[in-house]
Amino acid sequence: MNDLPAASFQSTQPHNGLPRRRVGDRLRVTAERRSRRDVDAGITHLASLNPSLLQDLQRFAQSHRPGEGLDLLEVLAASLRHNSALLLHLQDDEQVLQMQVLPASRQLRCELGRAPWQALGLLTLRVLRVGTLDLSGGSAPEPFGTAYDLGPMLWHLALHGARGELLPEISGVATYRVTPGASLDVAESVGALATAVQRLQGQTTPLREIASWPGFDRDRAERLLNALYLQSALIVTRSHPGALSGL
Repeated sequence: MNDLPAASFQSTQPHNGLPRRRVGDRLRVTAERRSRRDVDAGITHLASLNPSLLQDLQRFAQSHRPGEGLDLLEVLAASLRHNSALLLHLQDDEQVLQMQVLPASRQLRCELGRAPWQALGLLTLRVLRVGTLDLSGGSAPEPFGTAYDLGPMLWHLALHGARGELLPEISGVATYRVTPGASLDVAESVGALATAVQRLQGQTTPLREIASWPGFDRDRAERLLNALYLQSALIVTRSHPGALSGL
């Protein structure tokens, strides 16, 4: 539903003495309002988002089956790319809640008794609504709940959430390596994931090879690459000789 703002009519109230907006100002405000439309992406309602963020989220919706909504990982990734603060309405098997996403400070806020990656059912988590948090004029949104680091949420959601495919920014013909010096405090210190991260710190590797490592398959390899990418810890190379053979 692409609802445009209703036509405005001249006020019948007495003039309050404040200067009126110039015609150019009114046209600019009207254009901005018309560019922010409410639409639906499956079951997810996208409310008054800027055009570039809206287009980014709509491309994810095209790959979902009818009746599905956007995955939280997709929404958080878009929030980071556009540095857009968002207010989300989420639902898992047990509850519906609001979550503020603040990419500039790498934080999220919600009313939960423990960290959201522990309290929520990540595999069944659905996004019901995506709205913009207005930070214009330097004003901060009204905080609520508890603040949590966004990094662990991105890591656990990538590994254990509903999305098992590579994010579009890192998919296709490519090889992968961990960014030198990247901080990966959220990563496991032992086990197959830890070993894979260590190997990717020392070599550039195609997806097919990662999927063949002990304890891995293609799904787990793609999830690890998404997790590394969202920690700004992944180098994607399109021209490496191993890229063509690694799909």
